[in-house]
Amino acid sequence: MTVWSRDGDDLLLRVRLTPGAAREEVGGVWTDEKGAPWLSARVRAVAEKGKANAALIALLARRLAWPKSAILLESGDTNRLKRLRMKGGGAADALQRLGAAIEEQGQA
Repeated sequence: MTVWSRDGDDLLLRVRLTPGAAREEVGGVWTDEKGAPWLSARVRAVAEKGKANAALIALLARRLAWPKSAILLESGDTNRLKRLRMKGGGAADALQRLGAAIEEQGQA
C-alpha cells in the first residue's frame, strides 16, 4: 500500500498535515490506526481560513516541481488527513519525484 493511487492521468495523494510547525518539510510516511500510509507534511501556516491548506499545496508544488494550479484539495479541508489530486501527476517523472520525497524524510 502506498500514499498515492492513480485515477486516470491524475495522482491521488494522501497527506497527514501538521500546521503551525517550526519549519516546512515534506517526507516520510505516517501510518494510521487502520494501517493506511499517509505522506507526512509540516507547514508554518496556522490552520485558519485555509492558510495551512494553501501552504501545503505550495510546499508540494515546490518539492515535486508541479504547478500549484494542478494540485487540488479533494477532502480534509478542516482535518489533518487530506486527499489531494495532482492533475497529470500519474506521469513517471512525477511518481519518481514523489518517491524521492517519501524517502528523503524531512527535506523541504
